[in-house]
Amino acid sequence: MGKYIIEGGYSLSGEIKVQGSKNAVLPLLAATVLNEGKTYFHNCPKILDVYNMLNILTAIGCTIKWDKDVLIIDSSNITTHIIPEKYVQMMRSSIILLGSVLGRLKTVKISFPGGCSIGTRPIDLHLKALKQMNVDIKDRHGFIECSTNEIIGNKVSLDYPSVGATENIMLTAVLSEGITTINNAAKEPEIVELQEFLCKMGAKIEGAGTDTIIIKGVNKLNSVEYRIMPDRIVAGTYMCAVAAAGGEVLLKDVCKEHLNSTITKINEMGCFIKEFEDSILIKAPERLKSLDLIRTQPYPGFPTDMQAQLMSCLVTADGTSIIAETIFESRYKHVAELVRMGADIIIDGRIAVLKGVNRLNGAEVFAEDLRGGAALVLAGLGAEGKTIVNNASHILRGYENLEKDLSLLGANIKYSSD
Repeated sequence: MGKYIIEGGYSLSGEIKVQGSKNAVLPLLAATVLNEGKTYFHNCPKILDVYNMLNILTAIGCTIKWDKDVLIIDSSNITTHIIPEKYVQMMRSSIILLGSVLGRLKTVKISFPGGCSIGTRPIDLHLKALKQMNVDIKDRHGFIECSTNEIIGNKVSLDYPSVGATENIMLTAVLSEGITTINNAAKEPEIVELQEFLCKMGAKIEGAGTDTIIIKGVNKLNSVEYRIMPDRIVAGTYMCAVAAAGGEVLLKDVCKEHLNSTITKINEMGCFIKEFEDSILIKAPERLKSLDLIRTQPYPGFPTDMQAQLMSCLVTADGTSIIAETIFESRYKHVAELVRMGADIIIDGRIAVLKGVNRLNGAEVFAEDLRGGAALVLAGLGAEGKTIVNNASHILRGYENLEKDLSLLGANIKYSSD
């Protein structure tokens, strides 16, 4: 499972480049199934979730090749509609293959997805939408089987602006007959990225980033070359690393517009932040300030994927902070590990009350999910003594060269596969 070994107390300085976006690239990888040609990706992050998705694409007939840092996918010869269960159980994001394989082959069989256990993430919204698009769905022994003679566009209204459901509907509708309208669609930047990618392949989609997305079905898509946008959660994580450990760092290759809510909160904690065209400078104060209330919300609100990292900063802030996790009900699994390091945190349902302590103490802790694991690494950077973060495979799902980036900035951190 691997582990990170951190000696705390080293402030960060220098500059680093932010990797390509995990949450953007996974639906784009799924979308390559639709074009029956070749896709050339630039700035694709080399992370565990990407490798798992590539394993799935290979298993269904795609040819995968890396040419230095360019990822080339040939999807001209899809051989099966059955998604291998062993890979699906490794990450919940694999469910987006439901829409792309169905769109290409008009049939798909996939198991219910695995991944981080941060709470229930039901796919009923996905399936309800597909039924409205002339898709027959059967749930058998833990597998979802979908089939149709023809996907027919329809008006779909989501009960909740689910990112995954919005992506699956878009992927299903691209090669459909007629027009599909998604009301109450998710507005995340990754949805806009998927629209831009699909349109570059020849799809006809508009409205991503708003409440309403309109997809006009086309008969065929073409090969494409595309650069993945920077990862807003990784950028936010590194900003929190500076806030937790102290120092001054320039983050390069970022999209500041995607970081507005994160920048606002980190600035309110007392950090100096200066924004440039595609980079952000952050400087930490002597001690962070507490925040009255942070509430996770769908974009453009504060992202649930940044809740744990921000908590690692606030546990040593001056005063009391309150966090309300409104997206996932089981996203406080890192709390017990932070308490092990000396944090003062009380949980009441989805509310966390944090009373700032002067400093954390290094300890051996265990990552239970991707973002919570990253938060424990950040806590270790600012702690006194040695911290060992076990179950590092969770973190490898979303961060490329985390220990190398932090080491370049002056952190004392190493990764061990033992």
